[in-house]
Amino acid sequence: MIPYHTHVSKLAGTRSYKDIYRNALAVYSQVKRKTKRQPYARSAYFNKQKIFFTFFWKHLFDYSHKVRIERLKYFEATLDLIKNSKNAPESKDNPNNIDEILHRFAGLTKEKELFMVQIKENKRTGKKFLMSIFPFK
Repeated sequence: MIPYHTHVSKLAGTRSYKDIYRNALAVYSQVKRKTKRQPYARSAYFNKQKIFFTFFWKHLFDYSHKVRIERLKYFEATLDLIKNSKNAPESKDNPNNIDEILHRFAGLTKEKELFMVQIKENKRTGKKFLMSIFPFK
């Protein structure tokens, strides 16, 4: 899997959860402003199909503040990856649900920090959801 080199840095902010969350919401509000319905980003790899964000925000709040901070720092880089990356992801069937495919993209921030973006696709409807963002260690 070839990582996509994003043109943006990690989100700025101190180690405070409020700072990082506020910066991530500012980026997300720009995406939300473009539609009256569910916020989405169009993916270059999936031929400009929509990637929805609703599952990501629910999934994020399952974790502690420390993990949320770590993941939210890569939110802007993730948007850049989704919109511009044409690199092939690692794709496999979801072991927990046979009706889903998990696509895992690799990305590099401007500072060359590796992170992963996981998108789940419903096989029946073809809908795609941003599932998770995490730094690769």
